[in-house]
Amino acid sequence: MNDTRLPDGLLAGPKRINLCYLHELFRHTATMVRSTVQQEMDADIALTAGMWGGSYLVADDTGVSRSNVVRLYCITSVPQNSCLDKQENLDRFMDIYRKLLQENFKQYSLELIDPKWGEPIPYTNRTRPTTAMQMWDASKRVQFMRVFFVWNKATWAESIIYDTIRNIKVIKELLNLDHRPPVKETQELKFLLQDVLIIYFTLRPVLNPDFVEHAEPTVQELFSKFIEGMHDPDLVQEQFLQVYSNALVYGYEEALAPAYKKEGLDIQRIEDWPADRINFVPESIKTILAPALEAKFRWFQKNLQQQMK
Repeated sequence: MNDTRLPDGLLAGPKRINLCYLHELFRHTATMVRSTVQQEMDADIALTAGMWGGSYLVADDTGVSRSNVVRLYCITSVPQNSCLDKQENLDRFMDIYRKLLQENFKQYSLELIDPKWGEPIPYTNRTRPTTAMQMWDASKRVQFMRVFFVWNKATWAESIIYDTIRNIKVIKELLNLDHRPPVKETQELKFLLQDVLIIYFTLRPVLNPDFVEHAEPTVQELFSKFIEGMHDPDLVQEQFLQVYSNALVYGYEEALAPAYKKEGLDIQRIEDWPADRINFVPESIKTILAPALEAKFRWFQKNLQQQMK
């Protein structure tokens, strides 16, 4: 069984979180859940988990977020064809997961309350849709924590890459050039723009070089505005219209679609893929993106170790 020691720190000042430690906390929690399930349910459920959301891609050299993080997201891969196919066992599994999350985050003064789970996530597999568990933080240090449960065994990096397809479909709702740019609340646009950055930095090693040359000025301007803090609604609207007019979402699709097409899979119809293709990533993409994602956390850990000397 893997090491389940929780990280020494998590909060980095009143408005920052060490995302390397958050990633470790999610991973260790999943390992603890697996052990507890084995003891209480006599079933070995292989789990992998880690951070969802790409704020770690632009964190400082020790993993500390560069902006205020108020929503904590985790992605957990759960194998199919296990005892969890029975609702009563799934309920018990979720209760174990809920309890361990509450216990572990309480050590960092976060009080997770009002657990809710079970709602299917849009643009996921129709047969085995991704679902989520969400809890709110009574301490108000963050708004909430949400865990996405994706139904097929995979590494953390594979699951992140696969879920990027869903996230592209989400942002395309607002960035579709076939429709006029919609009028939305400032906060909704800010989360959209954050996802635009997350997807860009996640996929950058496989993006078309011509697209990178086209997108880089827009992305870097947007990134700098986020670091400074985007509180002006007019600024948010301006950045949204710039991202919309530069058609960034189509460059993201272009980076993934051909490799999946060779496997007989259409990223435009990810909901209709066979259930055994959940969390699938073509080798041509996986061999480039997975090491790059994992290397980021090794870099954080190396710098943290040097800092502690």
